[in-house]
Amino acid sequence: MTSSKKQVIGGPLEIGGRVLSLSRAIRAGDFVFLTGQIPMRDGVPITTGSVEEQTRAVLDDITATLALAGCTRDDVVKAMVWLRARSDFPGFNAVYGEYFPHDPPTRSAVVSDLLVDVRVEVEVMAYKPLGGEG
Repeated sequence: MTSSKKQVIGGPLEIGGRVLSLSRAIRAGDFVFLTGQIPMRDGVPITTGSVEEQTRAVLDDITATLALAGCTRDDVVKAMVWLRARSDFPGFNAVYGEYFPHDPPTRSAVVSDLLVDVRVEVEVMAYKPLGGEG
C-alpha cells in the first residue's frame, strides 16, 4: 500500500447504536492516529468499575484497533491520557505499565472533566511504515 491519501481504519465509532462523526482510526502515510478511546462494552460506555478495570478495557480496545491497522502496541510512539480524578493516576499507571512494559511511548496525562461519565480516556499515535520496515 503506497497511497498518499488518508485511510479510515475500522470505520466510524458507535455508542449505544448511534454512529458518531469520527473515525476509529486514520492512517496517514506511515502514521496511524487513533481516536481517544473510552472504556466500552458492546458499544456502551462502561461507567462503573475501578480505574484499573476501565483502563484495561480501553487498552484492549486500542490493541484491537491497532491490529486493524496492521500495528501492535510496540508501534505506539505517543499516548495522550485524560483522567477524571488525580487520585486515579496510580491505578491507571500500574495497568498502563503492564501494556507498555518495554520502551514505552511518550505520554502526556491530564485531569479533565470528561464528556462521558467514565474515569479514563486514552488516545494514541503509532508509527508503522507502509513498506513494513520499522
